Amino acid sequence: MATWANLGLQDSSSPLMEQLNFFHDHTLLILTMITILVGYIMGMLMFNKFTNRYLLHGQTIEIIWTILPAIILMFIAFPSLRLLYLMDEINTPSITLKSVGHQWYWSYEYSDFLNLEFDSYMVPTNELETNGFRLLDVDNRVVLPMNNQIRILVTATDVLHSWTVPSLGVKVDATPGRLNQLNFLINRPGLFFGQCSEICGANHSFMPIVIE
Repeated sequence: MATWANLGLQDSSSPLMEQLNFFHDHTLLILTMITILVGYIMGMLMFNKFTNRYLLHGQTIEIIWTILPAIILMFIAFPSLRLLYLMDEINTPSITLKSVGHQWYWSYEYSDFLNLEFDSYMVPTNELETNGFRLLDVDNRVVLPMNNQIRILVTATDVLHSWTVPSLGVKVDATPGRLNQLNFLINRPGLFFGQCSEICGANHSFMPIVIE
């Protein structure tokens, strides 16, 4: 879960989030190098007094500064596309969970079992136990197996919601009249917290998600 003053991404709990973390670091490194280079060149332009009155055109340098950014963009685009396709890949799921967004709570159905469904509401602050997490704990947690492919089907009954668990790298829009599907695998035990990530009305902040 996110902790106080944590400005980075959460620790990954799935192979997909691990790859997303790597991609983030990879892209940030490229951006840092570009920023330093451009900053250095701008600094040099401002502070030196060199002039060349015979320099009318520079064909070579123009070719270099057109092709180089294109190559750099390819280094960002290819890993990004690979990840996009990986996120859409549906491997044979061991279990299917259906999540339905309401104003302002989630209801869950385990589609592989008969009549296994429940609502999940946030625990109000005045009913919270001493070791509970304020605005994050729910009365009924989703219990899912570790090291198994899990398929989640997400929809909503009223307005747009978004089912999001950052440490699993999962974010699916819940749209009324539409069933969205996503696949993930949890590779370590624990409690994983998430929240609705689509503004859905007055109590948007008070419909958390807890996976056990």
